[in-house]
Amino acid sequence: MKKEDMEQLTDPAYYILLSVLEERHGYAIMQYIESISGGEFTVGPATLYTLVKKLEKSGLIVLLESPGDRRKIYKATEKGKLILRSEVERRSRMVQHGERAFQLLKERGNDGETEE
Repeated sequence: MKKEDMEQLTDPAYYILLSVLEERHGYAIMQYIESISGGEFTVGPATLYTLVKKLEKSGLIVLLESPGDRRKIYKATEKGKLILRSEVERRSRMVQHGERAFQLLKERGNDGETEE
């Protein structure tokens, strides 16, 4: 896979790709991201449209035809869904690695708290 295929997604790209598993326009993408993350993550318009262009160029999302509607509607491609699934699995492994590191600290009698 080439570098421009975005094999590892940034957090904003990850959330944008998640949001377009179903057809959504720009503002709906921003609302969905805020909703699915419980407000912990937001994407502003500049970041959104910059990344939408990159994701589209990489073949991970597609701009759908929307006759009579000014809004641009986007949807993940099959390639985008495969990359997203791979990214979910990679991030899950990262969480497991972090949990394991804290477990090892605990087993060694160090709870991970920093001393001041």
